[in-house]
Amino acid sequence: MHRDKADGCELPEELRRYYLDAMGIQVWEELDIQDFLSVAAVTEDRASVEPSSSVNKSQTSIINVEVSNCDWEELRAAVEQCRLCELCNTRKQTVFGTGNQSADLLVIGEAPGQDEDAQGEPFVGEAGQLLTAMLKAIKLEREQVYITNVLKCQPPNNRDPLVDEIKNCHSYLYRQIALLQPKAIYVVGRIAAQALLNSKESISKLRLHQHNFEGIPVIASYHPAYLLRKPSEKKAAWHDLQQLQKLLEA
Repeated sequence: MHRDKADGCELPEELRRYYLDAMGIQVWEELDIQDFLSVAAVTEDRASVEPSSSVNKSQTSIINVEVSNCDWEELRAAVEQCRLCELCNTRKQTVFGTGNQSADLLVIGEAPGQDEDAQGEPFVGEAGQLLTAMLKAIKLEREQVYITNVLKCQPPNNRDPLVDEIKNCHSYLYRQIALLQPKAIYVVGRIAAQALLNSKESISKLRLHQHNFEGIPVIASYHPAYLLRKPSEKKAAWHDLQQLQKLLEA
């Protein structure tokens, strides 16, 4: 019991604790050695799974999967289990890709939208319908090509992907390209083109030239969603499609 030296009276324990707590003074108590060992064990266990405050949260939720040697099914499973960034907490499901795994043409978009997140397939909304029509214009059925996105999860509210989110998905996209080994890549939209080509140029400039990725010819063009908003650019997109067709027929 604590004795108040001012008047010689003893303060009740509960009142003493109240005063000490109000002053921000921590009350230390003797701890039994067994209790101490139990607390130490719990602390050690937590240290092995809980992130340090100095570590980025996105780095602590990594599922360490080496994808450079994955086949298609292993890669899909790795994407489904991925927790490299916060998008894993908001997605309904991952959107891996769809189509012919021996296709001559790989189509790469930016990221899944709401429809894609719901169905688990890329380009299934209005933009997807336009993409299908664009492919048919150069005598390709959707089933003949392979379609994927730079990001495998939908960003909340369809916002632009963040730089770290794109970086986290790079290994999945690169492995898809390595497995497919297409004759040509058709990348649509500014963000997808910049990410694949490691460029900061606008899509209006990137589409003016043929590029390459690891020796594979790349044609950059406008995203079908952009063409729906700005039909006047369909003529330019048709020119890009013709260039793509020449590549595939060469």
